[in-house]
Amino acid sequence: MSNKIRNIQKTLLSDNWYTLNKFSFEYQNHNGQWQLQHREAYDRGNGATILLYNSAKGTVILTRQFRLPTYINGNADGLLIETCAGLLEQDNPEDCIKREAEEETGYKVDKVQKLFEAYMSPGSVTEIIHFFAAEYAEDMQVSAGGGLAHEQENIEVLELDFERAYSMIGTGEIKDGKTIMLLQYARINGLITTKEGSSKE
Repeated sequence: MSNKIRNIQKTLLSDNWYTLNKFSFEYQNHNGQWQLQHREAYDRGNGATILLYNSAKGTVILTRQFRLPTYINGNADGLLIETCAGLLEQDNPEDCIKREAEEETGYKVDKVQKLFEAYMSPGSVTEIIHFFAAEYAEDMQVSAGGGLAHEQENIEVLELDFERAYSMIGTGEIKDGKTIMLLQYARINGLITTKEGSSKE
């Protein structure tokens, strides 16, 4: 625990979906002075995301679904292209992302590679995302994917040429932070070495 923070008080503002709390605390600044500060923090648990890629074909599996917060902040149709992701709930990150990959994309992957972890919106959200990558092949597809009906998920599965997917960052067609990070990781680390295969959407 930090010795620069004291007298933390927490007030619950909402637990309708996840948990929103207001925190009041004293923080010691670089001059040694104690300042009273107030912050709100949204706790939805931690999550995991994965880039499914096929090096031989030069393709990646992404998803497209409606995201209300983007719709009310300028995304005309509310649809967002993303890497598969989900909340950990009671699972460890590896089990979570294997489950989510099968539910959302229809691909059952047994081996996943943990890449890194990141806070995605540290100014207001507590969530840590665990980032993974895994190779997929056609014989790993066990269903059409699309998510769970009882969770009102309407997920479209996209198989895209990696070069096209990467270029969609620059065109603004991909604006999701975790997806940008994983596509850039794949480029920097040479996960996909060929440029064969055509874009399919």
